[in-house]
Amino acid sequence: MEHGNVCRCPHHKVVPLLIAFTGLMFLLKELGTVTMHTFNIVWPIALIVVGLTKAFQHSMCDCYGKHKHN
Repeated sequence: MEHGNVCRCPHHKVVPLLIAFTGLMFLLKELGTVTMHTFNIVWPIALIVVGLTKAFQHSMCDCYGKHKHN
């Protein structure tokens, strides 16, 4: 299996990490480890961090151009 067009740039991992973080928060809430109050404070902060990260990145990513093998 060839992965020639797979981008390995760290900024492409933000959304999957946010999804995993949100799932972890829901799991901890259901287990009683995290209260609903904590959950309601943490998830908006996570969204703000992701938004700011995306806002300060370059507008266009040339990941496929950088990783091409000629």
